[in-house]
Amino acid sequence: MSASRIDALLSQMTLTEKIGQLNMLAAGFSVTGPILGGDASGAVREGRAGSLLNVFGPRSVRDIQRVAIEESRLKIPLLLGFDVVHGHRTVFPVPLAEAAAFDPSLWEATARASAREAAVDGVALTFAPMLDVSRDPRWGRVVEGAGEDPYVQSLFGAAKVRGFQGDDLSDPRSVAATVKHFVAYGAASAGRDYASTDMSERTLRETYLPPFQAAITAGCAAVMPAFSDLSGVPMTANGPLLNGWLRGEAGFDGVVISDYNAIAELVAHGVATDLTEAAALALKAGVDIDMMSGAYEQGLPLALERGLVTLGEIETSTRRVLALKERLGLFNDPMRGLAPGGEGAGTLLPEHRPLAREAARRSAVLLSHRHSVLPLSERPQRIAMVGPLADAATDMMGSWSGAGEAGECVTFLRGLREARPDCAISHARGVGVDEAEEGGPEAALALCREADLVILAIGETREMSGEAASRTGLELPGDQANFARAVLDLGRPTVVLLSSGRPIAVPWLFARADAVLATWFLGSEAGHAVADLLTGRASPSGRLPITWPRSVGQVPIFFGERPSGRPASDGHYTSKYIDLPTTPLFAFGHGLTYGQVRYASLAVEPKRPKGNEAITVAVDLANDGEHLAEETVFLFVRKPVARVARPLLELKGFNRLTLRPGEEARTMLTLPVAALAFPGPDLTPSVEPGEYEILVGPAADRTRLLRQTIQIEEGGS
Repeated sequence: MSASRIDALLSQMTLTEKIGQLNMLAAGFSVTGPILGGDASGAVREGRAGSLLNVFGPRSVRDIQRVAIEESRLKIPLLLGFDVVHGHRTVFPVPLAEAAAFDPSLWEATARASAREAAVDGVALTFAPMLDVSRDPRWGRVVEGAGEDPYVQSLFGAAKVRGFQGDDLSDPRSVAATVKHFVAYGAASAGRDYASTDMSERTLRETYLPPFQAAITAGCAAVMPAFSDLSGVPMTANGPLLNGWLRGEAGFDGVVISDYNAIAELVAHGVATDLTEAAALALKAGVDIDMMSGAYEQGLPLALERGLVTLGEIETSTRRVLALKERLGLFNDPMRGLAPGGEGAGTLLPEHRPLAREAARRSAVLLSHRHSVLPLSERPQRIAMVGPLADAATDMMGSWSGAGEAGECVTFLRGLREARPDCAISHARGVGVDEAEEGGPEAALALCREADLVILAIGETREMSGEAASRTGLELPGDQANFARAVLDLGRPTVVLLSSGRPIAVPWLFARADAVLATWFLGSEAGHAVADLLTGRASPSGRLPITWPRSVGQVPIFFGERPSGRPASDGHYTSKYIDLPTTPLFAFGHGLTYGQVRYASLAVEPKRPKGNEAITVAVDLANDGEHLAEETVFLFVRKPVARVARPLLELKGFNRLTLRPGEEARTMLTLPVAALAFPGPDLTPSVEPGEYEILVGPAADRTRLLRQTIQIEEGGS
């Protein structure tokens, strides 16, 4: 449908039908708000709903689309959206976990597989990826993003957009990506979901906006504003950022979709007195689709009568929605990509399980390892697998698990039993995650006493992470800490599988356990993937995309802090705590392998690059261990002296390589001088002349980084 054909369609539409295209209703069930979904067929038939969420599956989609294209006056197809966050029927690792793979090609591949499954189930729009930089693990939604660093979030967002959307949105195997939550939602006050955010323009531009720019450059079809306010202005009504930065400066030309009930919540925010004012504020700010608040349907006609909005503004948003439906090919084929019959995404599961296993395997992070307890001995052993998450299929999926089914998830217990049928693997929960276990821990402790090895599966349930799941503490919930201590007191070799959607601050556990593997929520193939790592069929390769604190009292903690005039030292009047070090328990990028990697001979050329050149960074690595090692090499920079104080470290690149025992290799990274640009005192980005440090190593820990300096004599924009 060309622009002229959209104009012709607009000319036939009543005001109710135009506003109807801006109205998104939930059908079936509600996942994120106070308003329950229900039967939306009447609204569709009357032209009062242009899009729906939470409808998927060939039969359901076919039924509701037929109402739109056969029973409504103008026969406009529906736009059907669903939360395909980290998988549809095949559940991949939660985003925070998958970010630990540090591999954009993997991120794109899992999004492509998810899009294929969603498309055959009739979904045309996903509410992902989430690009909120997250530096406070108390915030429940830290699990949905790629961690604390804007560079990683930018690569993650662009990869997910490419994976979801493919080369052409009209391809029936593609779905439109909605990047969220614009902007600074991850900086919620006190780590409390939906709370206010406040920050400088510099922090906004340096840290929180770049991932959205990367997703827009990658061609994302839609953007969702955050629930929260930024410095007193709710994002759903923030015209300077939505119309100004997003549509103006960043060049976004797609559809802006409110979050669930967010337009009506402008009244609770205290910037509108009623739905009419709320609707007017959101529309004028640039929000095209109202998700489930009813504000546009109820408020825009009155706002038009009162002169708060114009018909032209309503039609501009209607045009954008129709254009997205056209880009998706819905006017040509409202049933685009829909599987025949009723099976839908189930047909693709066998094809996608190997990818899910690979993603899970590469997302787990070996945080600590002593006494060479891993990989498991090849001889048969008596293994006690205890803890509330050892055989918890539902929790393997994590939050926002889409159309995933727990019965299709492989638990840790099942995975290890299938991998090592020669071992006698006993199981008992011992304790619940956040409730007492009937009979107490004695049965589990008895199994542990008789075992050659104990595998302790503890952490959070999936409901403890995600939306509306913020925590004031980062300890093990319930009585798990006491149970873990009781297991460790037995003195048996113990491996901990720590499942969570955030870092868990338990330094005592790392000090006492023989190994701790961060298993996050790894999805459908969690059990097989972890068994691959435990048995040595694969070497751990995940690296932390978020700094791991010693205590919740250090939060927020991240590697990109700016220097203090009184840096922490032995002196009294310095920037430190009196009860804990300022350093994290594990730095960003930390992760162990079964090998032993040694870094040497950092080379940086040229030493005096010009503004239009690129810097080549080379480093030699050797595996001195007895096992295969998969290493991620990080490239950081720092400008020690600048007109605006720069962070202690800034990530500018990373590379991955595999080293066999005894193997040596050189890895190369390329750094364009233009990538050193940062906003100056006037917030205009440029490359400042002067000295820059180039630092390379395995984590954001200056004590482990190799360092060279370069001199840039002429900068540039």
